[in-house]
Amino acid sequence: MAYDEGVAQRVREALDEYPNVSEKGMFGGLAFMLNGHMCIGVIGNELMVRVGPQQYEECLELPHARKMDFTGQPLTGFLFVDEKGFESDKDLLAWVKRAVGFVSSLPPKR
Repeated sequence: MAYDEGVAQRVREALDEYPNVSEKGMFGGLAFMLNGHMCIGVIGNELMVRVGPQQYEECLELPHARKMDFTGQPLTGFLFVDEKGFESDKDLLAWVKRAVGFVSSLPPKR
């Protein structure tokens, strides 16, 4: 599956202020890595957001968010966000901050 380059560019710009961000093809889309950990990604025209286990249930209650069930089994701590959930830059930035907040709590990978 390809990813929407326009969405990817918006995510790049939202992550611009954070050091140690890299990009990697993953899950048939594009993943943005922070300190070596998958943080947020773009699959098709949707976001794949890593929020961690503690925020997971709360984030699933937010509009346009759903379980990430790539293999048919949900991956706790990761979710998909439909494009309507990040139409505004404010909403996109909120998802990026959730992902960065969780991933920043993890020790950097070498």
